[in-house]
Amino acid sequence: MAAKSRRWATVRRGGLSAVHLSATSWVRLVDLAVDDPGGSALPVVCLPMFGATRAMTAAAFGAAFAGAGLREIYLDLPGHGDSAPEGPADSRTVLAILCSWLERHLGGPALLAGSSYGAYLAAAIGRQRPDLARGLLLVCPGARVGAADRDLPSEEPPTAASTWLDACPPRLRAHLDLALGHRTAAVVATVLQALEAGGPGDEQYQDQLSAGRGYALEDEDANVAFGGPVTVVTGRHDRIVGYADQFRSMRNYPRGSYSVVDAAGHYLPFEQPGLLRALTQDWLHRCGI
Repeated sequence: MAAKSRRWATVRRGGLSAVHLSATSWVRLVDLAVDDPGGSALPVVCLPMFGATRAMTAAAFGAAFAGAGLREIYLDLPGHGDSAPEGPADSRTVLAILCSWLERHLGGPALLAGSSYGAYLAAAIGRQRPDLARGLLLVCPGARVGAADRDLPSEEPPTAASTWLDACPPRLRAHLDLALGHRTAAVVATVLQALEAGGPGDEQYQDQLSAGRGYALEDEDANVAFGGPVTVVTGRHDRIVGYADQFRSMRNYPRGSYSVVDAAGHYLPFEQPGLLRALTQDWLHRCGI
């Protein structure tokens, strides 16, 4: 989950909150903001952290995919970035919107990559719609979306210089202190720049979704196998989603590879970009690329 630093006023339709629309209506009406270069190359669809934008996702994954010749697609989730304000009240409908977009815009199964909540949704597509996914790259995935249900590390991250957070705005210091495992001023600067990238999103809607009963997917603990190549990358010092629940999920990935990275937290793509690229290249090789 990304820290949220901006607010977009909630839009109302016909005097009623848009979150009360039916799932079918949301799938039909939502227009996602997307960066898609087009072309005939194999698509990799990159799904963002909760509260983050497609611009931040491109900053996270772009270097890992550089030179692979893929059709890199980055999108904003409903109520995020430049997608329309408001959105459905549950993750089940968010997932349905994503599956509908994949069906309408791609000619076959795609590679799916995601971070945090985006990885949570990508894993759900692998469970529920494996026909849409050729392989999964799950970075710091939320295995259990409810904060109280997560198995989090209790150890403190490696010792850092006392000034490592000096450039961080006060409103984000507690979050980054919890989220980062590679604790340097340079990493903080990179993460802050990424957090400010892209459209403003609808923070009120995001708060409603994450606090609602429908935030967790009903099948998040289901033992459903996905047979394609899977790489799960976690941060040893990720105190947002942890790494232990993600290892337990490996029983569902017969072609899965799991890594837990030292000196890395929830913003692993910005903390250890070299390792992420190496693991991504291995995943692409296993996907036949």
